[in-house]
Amino acid sequence: MKTVEQKELNEHKKIKESEKTSIREGSFFGVMEGFGVRYITPYALALGATNLIVGLISTLPGFLGNLTQLYTTQLIKKKSRKSLVFFAILMQALLWIPLIFVGVLYYFYPAIREYLPWMLLTIYSLLIIFGSSAGPAWNSWMKDLIVKNSGKYFGIRNMIVNMVTIISMLIAGFILTFFTNGKVLIGFFIIFFIAFLGRFISSLLILKQYEPRFTYDDASYFTFRQFIKGMLYNNFGRFVFLVSAMSFATFLAGPFITVYILEDLKLTYFQFTIISVSSVLSAILFLPLWGNFADKFGNIKVIKITSLFISLIPLLWFFSIYLNMLPFLAFFSFLIFIELFAGLVWAGFNLSASMFIYDAVTKQKMMFCIAYFNIINSLGAFFGAVLGGYLSSNYPHFFGVKAVIILFIASFILRLLVALFIQRGVREVREVKKFKLDEFIKNIEKRFLGMLSGYKSMRVENF
Repeated sequence: MKTVEQKELNEHKKIKESEKTSIREGSFFGVMEGFGVRYITPYALALGATNLIVGLISTLPGFLGNLTQLYTTQLIKKKSRKSLVFFAILMQALLWIPLIFVGVLYYFYPAIREYLPWMLLTIYSLLIIFGSSAGPAWNSWMKDLIVKNSGKYFGIRNMIVNMVTIISMLIAGFILTFFTNGKVLIGFFIIFFIAFLGRFISSLLILKQYEPRFTYDDASYFTFRQFIKGMLYNNFGRFVFLVSAMSFATFLAGPFITVYILEDLKLTYFQFTIISVSSVLSAILFLPLWGNFADKFGNIKVIKITSLFISLIPLLWFFSIYLNMLPFLAFFSFLIFIELFAGLVWAGFNLSASMFIYDAVTKQKMMFCIAYFNIINSLGAFFGAVLGGYLSSNYPHFFGVKAVIILFIASFILRLLVALFIQRGVREVREVKKFKLDEFIKNIEKRFLGMLSGYKSMRVENF
């Protein structure tokens, strides 16, 4: 019989192997993200979607997917987390095929074209629903696997996933540009098929990961209604509310930036890709730094800092409207700068928001808290996008002012208000080092000076 030490050693080995496998699995998710998800809005516009449908595509699938988590958290009583995640991801992969078929119908049946954006919304909603339904089980599973330095691990994992995403987006942009002249849907068929392959391989890699023993604890269960009732009276509840409010303020204008770039500015698909890739590239560069910073100084500190800067993003897009008269290279560079800045601050905010849940919630309650957080957060995004889509579709001008300008200003004001409430509304739940701005700036200076001089011994661990 194996000794206790041998069993612990074997489990430790399995966990370490699973950490590596999870990064590979995430990389193939990045293929789906870069070739598929990132081009859904351009695909919808190519099929003739209105701003309202664009807003719905950006948020309704996520909201419905998160709503299903109320059901999937109960399935864990009967099914293993691995089997639930595998089935959900496999179904998500297969749904890319009927998504391609919508474009085929556009080619051969012009009489039904006005209905195809709604068909796209339906199929894409199912695709996202299956992916989202795996969330509680996957997060609970990862909570067992990644016990120490979760910020560092997920910072590195997200950096690699984003690197794959950015390469995938660039290749997809080349493909779409090649098929621009009246045949762009053929380009979409190709990149979406690659997205299918990426997610299919991802589902197979899920089967290779080790799942630690898990016991469902009925005593840890609490209903969604109970969570809502006490949400504003506890620290985690206020965190959920404020992050969801930020999502509302963000999606009021966020989904329509793609419409603004492709239809108002008339940029090409490849130029759109370069702009979009900029935010992912920025996230890749700064995710490890944010992860280490959060491990040392706390996730709430990162959220407080980044939320203030996030409010500036729509203001920068607002200024871009009036800089259109600049030489194209200067104007295009400004758009790239906006996305570089957005990637920097959103990388820290999103990483720390997810890691704060890991810190604030026990293993037994992880599934429910993740599900409830996702539902409320996606609900905020949904209402923001629907309101923005309705206003921009039905009232393209307000007293002679374009709706997109109003949306950018409104998003800036609302984001700033939420950021100010975040400063006092939530607190850290674990012991962290006291943050000193001057030390932080010195570390940043050292890192970039080291990078410029080729100083090889500067490591992320020393940040």
